[in-house]
Amino acid sequence: MTDEPPIDVIAPEAMEASRPNAPRGGVGLADDFVMALRFFSRLPTGSSPHQKPDLNRIAMAVPLASVAIGLGPVLLLIGASLIGLPPYFAAALAVASMVLVSGAMAEDALADAADGLFGGQSVARRLEIMKDSRHGTYGVAALCLFIVLRLTGLGAVAASNPLSAGAIWLAASIVGRSGAMWLAVALPAARPDGISAAAGAVTGRAFAVGAVFAGVLLFVLAGPATNLVAVGCSIAALLVVIFGWTALSKALVGGQTGDLIGALGALIEIAVLCALLPFA
Repeated sequence: MTDEPPIDVIAPEAMEASRPNAPRGGVGLADDFVMALRFFSRLPTGSSPHQKPDLNRIAMAVPLASVAIGLGPVLLLIGASLIGLPPYFAAALAVASMVLVSGAMAEDALADAADGLFGGQSVARRLEIMKDSRHGTYGVAALCLFIVLRLTGLGAVAASNPLSAGAIWLAASIVGRSGAMWLAVALPAARPDGISAAAGAVTGRAFAVGAVFAGVLLFVLAGPATNLVAVGCSIAALLVVIFGWTALSKALVGGQTGDLIGALGALIEIAVLCALLPFA
């Protein structure tokens, strides 16, 4: 025997519990909703710890987040039209508010994607252009057309039925953001250091959950404002845009980036509006 005092044995779980840990956010619909809001908008989301964006989680919550993002601009469109402002002026105010609420993410992504895909002659050059914050001719043209198509389409419908215009726009923005997630399912990240690579891929299951939710909202919002034929046409239009953009992205850069995902959301929104507006 020795005269040394006995050594206390500390359980491993006690040692683990005593280590300092960074605050963690939860995992669930509410936390995924907050993550999606922080990723796609500038809306206040409280003081909960910020988590690294995870596209797989965002894909399931983005339809609900899109309702929160689009509700203010839609109400502005409806309210401004009902109080007697000219419909195109009301539409301009609403589109401007959407740009502010979303942090102009779709607009910036569309401009970057147009510059990169159509202004570069090689994969490396296209990716380099997309990463550049400056916009060229293709980008400016795409950005202007996106805003003009949104404004004129909504203004035309708001002139006769502001409620229908708001419902159609909200439905189009919901399926736009949700449908754009397909790019992260179908294609790998085009660059290892990009935002989409850091946020991870989207599984088919996560995309399907979000897509079904978005489809239900499309039916609930756009159905009463148009009819079932219009909803069917809008689904066909968004599928053509999704698979066409996926094929173009694969052919020109070999994968997807955050700009390409954001641009796809903008293109889906316009395609759905084009399909719904004639029936409004």
